[in-house]
Amino acid sequence: MRNYQEILDTLIDVSKHPLRQVKEFKARTGHKAIGCFPEYVPSELVYAAGMFPVGLWGGSVENSRAKEYVPAFCCYVLMSDLEYGLNGTYKDIDAVIIPSLCDTLKCLGQNFKVAVPSIKHIQFTYPQMRKIEAGVTFLESEYGRVLAALEEICGTKVTDKAISEAINVFNDNRRALRRFVGLASEHTDVITPVIRHAVIKSGFFMEKPQHTALVNELCDALSALPVSKKGKRVLLTGIMADDDAMLNILTDNGLAIAVDDLAQETRQFRYDVPSEGGSAMHRLAMWWQIFEGCSLAYDPEKKRIDMILEDVDKYDAKGVIVCMMKFCDPEEYDYPLLKDALEKKGVPCLYMEIDQKAEAQAQTRIQAFSEIL
Repeated sequence: MRNYQEILDTLIDVSKHPLRQVKEFKARTGHKAIGCFPEYVPSELVYAAGMFPVGLWGGSVENSRAKEYVPAFCCYVLMSDLEYGLNGTYKDIDAVIIPSLCDTLKCLGQNFKVAVPSIKHIQFTYPQMRKIEAGVTFLESEYGRVLAALEEICGTKVTDKAISEAINVFNDNRRALRRFVGLASEHTDVITPVIRHAVIKSGFFMEKPQHTALVNELCDALSALPVSKKGKRVLLTGIMADDDAMLNILTDNGLAIAVDDLAQETRQFRYDVPSEGGSAMHRLAMWWQIFEGCSLAYDPEKKRIDMILEDVDKYDAKGVIVCMMKFCDPEEYDYPLLKDALEKKGVPCLYMEIDQKAEAQAQTRIQAFSEIL
């Protein structure tokens, strides 16, 4: 068994070089790469079509041209995705899949289609009434449109068997990542916030079987180490916490991530696609029906709040950091309810606005938060 540091070095390197990964895949296989916009996309369909699903979660870039198409109050992750399309960074991406999960994504798809005509645009809609059978049926038809567009790109028909096999591959990866975050919580001396994020993020830029194998190998190595819950344990919730500078500030102030409720991280693999219940496409659509705990998935009961409170107890988190994506209305609507619930439970809560770079006061605010835990 390899040393855990060797495995971490590989995963960290991948997380820092996504475009290199795309180029290598296309050169090695001759197949195409499909960009998957935040937050949830049926990547299994891309894999089943023999292409490479690549997570597109923006980055640090000066948004100059993108502002010609979207207003200034567009969140930075989607604005930077558009900017990367305009400036040629995404030139090796053959098509993008954009879900209509929020007001910004609804209009961004059309803007991307016009602004970046060299990259094929595939947009689909998730149903709000996702718990009823009609919602599943509707989403299955939407996925059918996505699949038809993918088949046109790859030039072959995708069978139900291929989709079913892709679901199995992705469920294996979900299980591996759930295993990892559980072990990461027990080895915070080794798995710092930056490293934890890199391990999960690397999965957006690797072929799933390869990533699953590495994560499982890492988990085996971590399991052989003595448990060490170093640092003051916190829960992170929000869309994403992608800024290494901010994550390092957590470490510098003695904070460790016990568990997360981030759309870019645990929400991606919290639930498996059902292994039974009809055709592969139908089961893929059922995932949205059983999915819970995200502001973007309509839930009048707001079960996300109770799920966070349960995780606070389960993982012995001493505080909660709300990573509030700037200009993200769905997350902002949940915040008052979450804040009230945490106050009633006596759990300290820090509101951190997430933008392209860690805010200037991040160091001071995180330090103060650490001192009260």
